Amino acid sequence: MDDRDNITDSRLKEIYQFKNIAVVGMSPTEGKPANYVPKYLIEKGYNVIPVNPIYDSVLGRKTYPKVSAIPVVVDIVDIFRKSEEIVPIAQDVIKKDGVKVLWMQLGIHNQEALEIAQKKGIEVIYNRCMLMEHQRLFL
Repeated sequence: MDDRDNITDSRLKEIYQFKNIAVVGMSPTEGKPANYVPKYLIEKGYNVIPVNPIYDSVLGRKTYPKVSAIPVVVDIVDIFRKSEEIVPIAQDVIKKDGVKVLWMQLGIHNQEALEIAQKKGIEVIYNRCMLMEHQRLFL
């Protein structure tokens, strides 16, 4: 999949100013992108909130079964799930007030989910890695 969003680098830098990131599919398994990407974001000062119904906590942080169950402000929802699993996540995300960005990790794109989010005024990034983009823009 070569296809990705057309968000500019200057806009990406603005998005990285947001600090509260819910990570859907965050994993406790070392070596998996869904583990080391959020760990990197935590190291860079972001407030990472794990979303995974299977675990009580990941990386020492309380997990939530879905984004709409998170009791604090969420700016960015970063998704580590297969493309075909994104629609119900997007449908849940739009129930949570204040979400600014829906971010589908590298290799992930779902057009229907993109449209669901955009209709609610949520910016959508897809087929990009939050770690790789952060390193490219800031290091």
